[in-house]
Amino acid sequence: MKQVVQNYKSGELAVLDVPVPGCKPGGVLVRSAYSLISTGTELMKVSEAGMSMLGKARSRPDQVAKVMQSVATNGVPATYRKVMGKLDSYTPLGYSLCGVVEQVGAGIDDVAVGDLVACAGNEHALHAELNWVPKNLYARVPDGLAPRHAAFGTVGSIALQGVRRGEPQLGDVALVIGLGLIGQLVVQLLAASGVRVVGVDPDPVRCELAERLGAAACGDPASAAVEASVAELTGGHGVDQVYLAAGGGSNQPVELAARLCRDRGRVVDIGKCRLDLPWNAYYEKELDVRFSRSYGPGRYDPEYELEGRDYPIGYVRWTERRNLACFLDLLARGSVDVEPLVSHTAEFDDAVETYRRLKDGDLKAVAVLFRYPGHPDQAVEAGAPAVAVPAVKRHGGGTSTPARAAKAPVRLAFVGAGNYATSMLLPHLAQRDGVELSTVVTTTALSAANAKRKFGFAEATTDLDAVLGDKSVDAVFVVTRHSSHAELTRKALLAGKTVFVEKPLALTEDELAGVLAAVEESGNDRLQVGFNRRFAPLLREARKRFGARTGPAHLRYLVNAGRLQHGSWYLQQGTEGSRFAGEGGHFIDTASWLLAADPVSVYAVATSGNEDLQVVLRYPDGSTATISYVTTGPAGFPKETLDLVADGRALRLDDFVRASVYGRKRWVSSRLPKARDKGQNAELAAFIKAVRTGGPMPVPLESLVATTAATLAVQAGLAGGAPVTLARAR
Repeated sequence: MKQVVQNYKSGELAVLDVPVPGCKPGGVLVRSAYSLISTGTELMKVSEAGMSMLGKARSRPDQVAKVMQSVATNGVPATYRKVMGKLDSYTPLGYSLCGVVEQVGAGIDDVAVGDLVACAGNEHALHAELNWVPKNLYARVPDGLAPRHAAFGTVGSIALQGVRRGEPQLGDVALVIGLGLIGQLVVQLLAASGVRVVGVDPDPVRCELAERLGAAACGDPASAAVEASVAELTGGHGVDQVYLAAGGGSNQPVELAARLCRDRGRVVDIGKCRLDLPWNAYYEKELDVRFSRSYGPGRYDPEYELEGRDYPIGYVRWTERRNLACFLDLLARGSVDVEPLVSHTAEFDDAVETYRRLKDGDLKAVAVLFRYPGHPDQAVEAGAPAVAVPAVKRHGGGTSTPARAAKAPVRLAFVGAGNYATSMLLPHLAQRDGVELSTVVTTTALSAANAKRKFGFAEATTDLDAVLGDKSVDAVFVVTRHSSHAELTRKALLAGKTVFVEKPLALTEDELAGVLAAVEESGNDRLQVGFNRRFAPLLREARKRFGARTGPAHLRYLVNAGRLQHGSWYLQQGTEGSRFAGEGGHFIDTASWLLAADPVSVYAVATSGNEDLQVVLRYPDGSTATISYVTTGPAGFPKETLDLVADGRALRLDDFVRASVYGRKRWVSSRLPKARDKGQNAELAAFIKAVRTGGPMPVPLESLVATTAATLAVQAGLAGGAPVTLARAR
């Protein structure tokens, strides 16, 4: 299928061939009829992409701050790869469309194949021939409403949410500053609510259009006519609400709002304009400044948008989806008219030229629609017990596979191409001799296309079964979200593939048991979990210099994990497990490798809402490892520090940039402040060697299982408040 994309680094726009997205549970696959260009939001993004790197940095200081934090935590090379990987990728455009349901995912019963729906979201309602849309981001189009009009559903919801934030009442007078697409819709919604509207815009054509669509008066912000109209309509008191629907860097809109608003009136920011509030003016009138967040309640909440968890109507009357349905109803009943806003309708294949004309000013438009092939302009119907460490059983021997032909490349498939895969794994594999990147599989079409372009995959697809059935694929990398790891690993093992799965292997004991059942059923134990720290060159050198030990050891591992940003999928504990369940295996595996044993018991205590943990592991020879996993430490402090003490010797690791060993002689590594090698490259080299030669996997399966069981036991220990014995099943 085809999709409109942009490379944020170069500014290139293209209509790209990408795989068809899969139809996942909880949503529908929609074939686009019309999609709407947001001439404000999208053109701003297109303009930013054309800036120099310095210009991009100046326009997004929030992102620059994140980059500097990443440098402090991960070092310059890793941060550079991550940033450039994001910049030099195709990103999607679009967020408002109308189309026909082509496939219905599991759990969906409110629409059927053939239904016409309006769709929302900058990850789901894209300028593409097909989109997968989750339940709360689509609404059925009322009978008789033309698809080209229903394509306005998302921007209509934005305008509607802004009006709701202003709380207008019958007889109010409102000022709308900015008469672009959103402003024109706000004018109509207010007029339909019994509010008299004054519009402000420097473009006389847009002013005339707003007056035709219901505004009482409109004019240039610098003209006396606007103030005169406000004074006449309000008896000199000022407007009840001001709706800021303008963009740009001028502070004129907020100053005008203060001047024309009544005492204790409301100012609602819908667009993205400069907001340097003149303190005296806003203080003296005690103005109520409000922000309108996109389409309505539910926006940016992954449980609502992705998991389909609706808010009870008794508590949240107007959600994203209910706003979308309401706007469609207003269109169907004629309360709002969007046809006069359509300045141009372009064929989808002409998308690049259409954006160029808009950017260059050759095409002056309030709203532009893309029309997709096959869709004419017509209406469509529309007290913790012991936890067993599962025993590893294999049928058929396992442990090794026949050696490959010496010169045959190792053919790899990737399931998932997110940030970690593209910044920490694929750059190493793409440069490795004797490796062929065969196929990349993702649920979103564009991420697969990006990985194919950047790393040289032969194929990109959303069809996992086809990859697992491809006998030429030697190994499958599972680099998806945590909740899918166990099931994807199980499927790949049963298909006879060697598997590299990023941590965690499993989030529950049942998931772990399912993976081991697949090993037993297939006799395929060719599995590696991405516990890369044991492969870090600096840590391996320190362990070698520390030497063998005879007595018990004490290990202390401080992990300064830091706070997660709001909206991070790591916070979706209901589906993705706790944060420690997701990454704690890294640290348990490192401790077990250093102590050359698997733990026999786990004790865990928590503070700060179970985010900050103290985990004590006990080992067969009496050794202990204490892992302090904290989220409340300072950002400038090293992320990982480790101390190992035994037999009168001590080993210290400082965040993978420096190590030292104290004993009869002292050894201190050279300091490499800009490089943190946490072992990914060496781990991948060991994995590829095992695949190529058919030899043993880099880490025994029993060790992977023991580490996973110990990680899962942390949650059981927190719940029970007592040590958990890791009793190996027989």
